[in-house]
Amino acid sequence: MKISKDNIEVKMEIPGAIIRQQTNFGEAGSLGKISGEYFSLSAGVDTTPLFMGLEDDLCQCPHWGYVLSGQLATTDSNGIEEIVNAQDLFYWPPGHNVKVSKDSEIIMFSPQKEHTRVIDHMIEKVKG
Repeated sequence: MKISKDNIEVKMEIPGAIIRQQTNFGEAGSLGKISGEYFSLSAGVDTTPLFMGLEDDLCQCPHWGYVLSGQLATTDSNGIEEIVNAQDLFYWPPGHNVKVSKDSEIIMFSPQKEHTRVIDHMIEKVKG
């Protein structure tokens, strides 16, 4: 399967963030179906308020991905920060927040059920 960025459904668009998610992008064994995702994020974006109300107020979905451009930092439940830069592969385990240091474009692959739940939660937070 292949799909161009412009053909991936926009699930959420707010100032500073466009989240695209292609569901049913494949199977990952015990993780079930995965989604292919493309995020466009502006410097200053901080997921902390969007994750309030999730378990430990953190994203509890694992992600595997690649930073096309920019710089982001994740902070885990122990307060440990990891910075990822353009051309870095990354794995973010469950229990993280994300802050964008430089305008970024990232590609991620995530367990579909879990990440759809997180994206839906963020959409509800934005609706207020």
